[in-house]
Amino acid sequence: MKITVIGTGYVGLVSGTCLADVGNDVLCLDVDAAKIRILNEGGIPIYEPGLEAMVARNKAAGRLRFTTSVEEAVAHGAIQFIAVGTPPDEDGSADLQYVLAAARNVGRHMTGYKVVVDKSTVPVGTADKVRAAIADELKQRGADIPYSVVSNPEFLKEGAAVDDFMKPDRIVVGVDDAKAAEQMRQLYAPFQRNHERLIVMDVKSAELTKYAANAMLATRISFMNELARLAEKLGADIELVRQGIGSDPRIGYHFLYPGCGYGGSCFPKDVQALARTASEAGQDLLILNAVEAANEAQKQVLPAKIVARFGADLSGKTFALWGLAFKPNTDDMREAPSRVLIGELLARGAKVRAYDPVAMHEAQRIYGDDARIAYADTPMGALDGADALAIVTEWKEFRSPDFEAIKGKLKTPVVFDGRNLYDPAQPRAAGLEYFAIGRP
Repeated sequence: MKITVIGTGYVGLVSGTCLADVGNDVLCLDVDAAKIRILNEGGIPIYEPGLEAMVARNKAAGRLRFTTSVEEAVAHGAIQFIAVGTPPDEDGSADLQYVLAAARNVGRHMTGYKVVVDKSTVPVGTADKVRAAIADELKQRGADIPYSVVSNPEFLKEGAAVDDFMKPDRIVVGVDDAKAAEQMRQLYAPFQRNHERLIVMDVKSAELTKYAANAMLATRISFMNELARLAEKLGADIELVRQGIGSDPRIGYHFLYPGCGYGGSCFPKDVQALARTASEAGQDLLILNAVEAANEAQKQVLPAKIVARFGADLSGKTFALWGLAFKPNTDDMREAPSRVLIGELLARGAKVRAYDPVAMHEAQRIYGDDARIAYADTPMGALDGADALAIVTEWKEFRSPDFEAIKGKLKTPVVFDGRNLYDPAQPRAAGLEYFAIGRP
């Protein structure tokens, strides 16, 4: 099938590449010429495990191409995926300007039937706006060309996006006509050979499903973080509590890990956007508002622990940070807890020595040449000259460190573990003061 993917961010590039990998002819469009140049020169503009090799393989096979030409992109695909950004507006709602601009471009240049697929995470009712934008462009042209608008939300985890697309738990498709439904069934047939994963529903239900899924996961995280703060006050161990409730099959273990708050491009934005959508519909989502408030409070837990141990004035202190990305296996620092911690440390006069396997270039882009922040080549190198260590991202390489060596490097043998990576007995046996989340 000939497919156009509009947008080469996480969702667009992964979707286009995976669709090409099963034999489709895919053309990816982006108005950012720098991104397209990187892709055409053999690089990729994001970090995602396994993606770079898959892009190279499909480019070499001629199944995957990249362009900045809107006319070429609209002419190419019978199916047009819109996978552009929907950043939060000032009021928390999703900014649809890029989605609607993409829709207008399709309407402006299409010459035959198109299936236009909303792949971006968008509020309920966006498909109606996309349909209206295309209709308006066709009207201005005096053209009567049929088209369908489909909602096909993505459920990709950064750091595991390729596997998620190639081996999906479910494929949600919101359609209003049988022709589009059949096209989508053909498109996704290679991804559900073992059993049916396609869930077909109306468009608005599909749009709501995406927000509801992320909001539920964010709720579980914030609930456990609140319980963790309570556990500390009561002298309980949240890790034992997690095992106790996770063993109930009605609850399960997924997304029950307390930490220093969630971040990234999805949960914070989608929780805010769903709350805004509800407000516009005349309903106040009480639980969801609390989820966001709890997460913002959780991002202050690590800074508060550091202040409680070292005092409010941190002038002359240097803190080592292990982890900058909002989670492992990505270089994404959007809404990352590390940014809150760094901001608090710098504001109190401290310096930072950071290490992250892939996100340091992103940190350098964010913080520029700030002399108060240094970057190390190794986890242990980050400890050079540091007074204490804070662990912010649960990268695998942090899971079994040499605690004796850590103690030997730090001026003050203190570790603040924002991800509960260790049995507290291990660092303490090495003579380290160890502060975790929700543990006595």
